Amino acid sequence: MSIPAPFADAGDVVHFIGGQRTAGSQARRQAVYNPATGAVARQVVLADGGDVERAVAAARAAFAGWAQTPPVRRARVMFKFLELMNRHRDELAAIITAEHGKVFSDAQGEVTRGIEVIEFACGIPELLKGDYTEQVSTGIDNWTVRQPLGVVAGITPFNFPCMVPCWMFPVALAAGNCFVLKPSERDPSASLFMAELLAQAGLPPGVFSVVQGDKAAVDALLEHPDVQAVSFVGSTPIARYIYERGAHFGKRVQALGGAKNHLVVMPDADVDQAVDALIGAAYGSAGERCMAISVAVLVGDIADQVVAKVAERARSLVVADGMRADAEMGPIVSRQALERIEGLIASGVEQGAKLVVDGRGLKVPGREEGFFTGGTLFDHVTPDMRIYREEIFGPVLSCVRVPDFAAALDLINRHEFGNGVACYTRDGNVAREFGRRIQCGMVGINVPIPVPMAWHGFGGWRGSLFGDMHAYGKEGVRFYTRQKSIMQRWPESTAKGAEFAMPTAK
Repeated sequence: MSIPAPFADAGDVVHFIGGQRTAGSQARRQAVYNPATGAVARQVVLADGGDVERAVAAARAAFAGWAQTPPVRRARVMFKFLELMNRHRDELAAIITAEHGKVFSDAQGEVTRGIEVIEFACGIPELLKGDYTEQVSTGIDNWTVRQPLGVVAGITPFNFPCMVPCWMFPVALAAGNCFVLKPSERDPSASLFMAELLAQAGLPPGVFSVVQGDKAAVDALLEHPDVQAVSFVGSTPIARYIYERGAHFGKRVQALGGAKNHLVVMPDADVDQAVDALIGAAYGSAGERCMAISVAVLVGDIADQVVAKVAERARSLVVADGMRADAEMGPIVSRQALERIEGLIASGVEQGAKLVVDGRGLKVPGREEGFFTGGTLFDHVTPDMRIYREEIFGPVLSCVRVPDFAAALDLINRHEFGNGVACYTRDGNVAREFGRRIQCGMVGINVPIPVPMAWHGFGGWRGSLFGDMHAYGKEGVRFYTRQKSIMQRWPESTAKGAEFAMPTAK
């Protein structure tokens, strides 16, 4: 498989503004690594305030024309973009693997989940339909419309450089907004690739821009008076900062934060199915998923059996360069992330958790300088330990033992995060009560990673979401539009004389 020429060399990763690539100010650069080899692959230019201003200005200039474009014509651009994404999905997946490190099959799955949101956005003529009531009062009709906000921005994380941006910009663009994307500087090339596909699809210049950068670019977007809304996905401390800073400057903000996702294994569960679920959900993508299962809540006397089987599987994981066909887990995205993960593992040992499988210090033959660690498994973890409280964002599974279903519910509902959760059981009443009583935004019953489909919307509770609307789906349409209510009557039905009382239906 060949990676497209723009990404096959060591050239700089630049911005995309006004329908074309631009290096911008070029004042600062940062290395982009191949995490499987540990080598610098290329440099990414980092935006300053001037670069952000140029992107927002291009979006502002393009907004009037794009917003007035009939929704069906905007949908046709999305359909063409959908066609191009399907045609180039493997090239995009290879770009993701080269810069993020996840195995190629996982990167293909990420691209597919992003494409599903584009498919949803293609239905924008139906999604923007308002409500109409004839004769709300004598001679008066009332209807609602949803109109775009203007210039909106998205700030996205390293772990899904295609899927998470696709949670945002297809719906925003289809609704008539202009979009400025600030992707992660760790794996920036996927966003640039998608920007060029959008241009090929016929999107007018300025409607979609990419500014590469770090906190300087983020702050410039949050403070810019012409940016009406900001979407963010990332860690909870940064999500809280984005939400508070954006709100301070009068923006609509949707900030998805961190997670500590639990999977409850009830005594009646199919143990082999539960173990399969734990292995894939805890160690897939090296645990670098906001929906990764990082805590197994083992109820009753099933605990020893589950721990033994997970340990056996964790020790046999095939950890390798993500482009290897047999790879089950690739490297960590950066050396700094690897050091943080292994530091948290050390803290688990120090605080008394039982280290059943230790993935630290793993060296992959031929990739000795890569950022690799193996799957790690802890047992007898307690709620006061750092490895339970903090989001590790790595291939570390902590097992917590509880006596019964009520204790499992209480444990999960008391955690700071309320993102995703799962329960494995054969008992219909347990399943029903779990779904009703658990306080998390996304729930799986015998489904380990309950990421909602494109038309349902994604988001957690408590410290996992700042703002009141979830990503994509109908919630996404609402986030990127505002409702206008119109009441109308004609002179022939209007009574003569001034009315001083509050109007009521007559």
